[in-house]
Amino acid sequence: MAFKIGIVGVGRMGSNMALRLKDCGYQITAVFDSQSELAEKVASSVEATACRHLDEVTQLAQWIVTVVTDDQAMDRIFKTSGRSLLKNAKGKIFINCATVSPATHLKVEKRARKVGARTLEACMASSIAQARQGTLYLMCGGDRRTYKRVEPLLKDLSASMRYIGASGKASEVKALVNMVMNINTAGLAEGLGLGAALGHDLGMLREVFSQTGANSRVLETDGEDMQHRDHDCYFSAAHAAKDSGIALSMAKPAGIPLPLAEATFQQYALMEQWGLGEWDKSGIAEMTFPGRALAKKKAARKRQARKK
Repeated sequence: MAFKIGIVGVGRMGSNMALRLKDCGYQITAVFDSQSELAEKVASSVEATACRHLDEVTQLAQWIVTVVTDDQAMDRIFKTSGRSLLKNAKGKIFINCATVSPATHLKVEKRARKVGARTLEACMASSIAQARQGTLYLMCGGDRRTYKRVEPLLKDLSASMRYIGASGKASEVKALVNMVMNINTAGLAEGLGLGAALGHDLGMLREVFSQTGANSRVLETDGEDMQHRDHDCYFSAAHAAKDSGIALSMAKPAGIPLPLAEATFQQYALMEQWGLGEWDKSGIAEMTFPGRALAKKKAARKRQARKK
């Protein structure tokens, strides 16, 4: 592979994407993370330079994949001054994979164009394991010519992908995907929780759900974990809260009420307040299943609120 690749943000997803690209024969030349020790570990694995500053990534790579946490992080790495990715970025392509607001993607695209660089949204709807295996589902947005330019790399990261449209459109669709996923997760937790309270065998209940209108992808990925309280993180409660929040921010100017999305957001935001943001999203079951600590805590909180 002729192009030199940089990776910015090598947490759970970014690190596995870097390893996948290395396996596919890409030359990973630069790695950056706000946690320098993490960058050094991944850089060692893919035989790249662990950069101390963002502009070093731009200097060493031609195509730069970014996988950061939120809008604030995205704004920082694409600052218009200082040692950001935009310094001496003329001719570079930035492939931005994080779930951030459409407005942020549009702002970053505008900044990049000003310095002669190009951007592409490559929003991911998959898990850590799929990042490592190269079986992500990607929703892409931005200039179609840029999309076609980097399409071979995107194919090596994904099992399937779709070009959605202009900048901002892919991130809108991704926000809708995660909004519905989060609602489904909360609904499944309530259905299994009520079933448990009524004395039903949850293995039986999950099987019945899978054969009826209660079936969902979330049932397959999270149902057993909810039952057995296995909340090792694949998609965090903090990310669920963030992504539901993005959808709600899109709905407000559109004048569309989203009561289910709002209720789900409040559930995940509460998990964050209780210091459980790094639990998997399946941990929302702890707030609904009878006898579980978070369910008791939530009930006590409601009682206290009624007394005020």
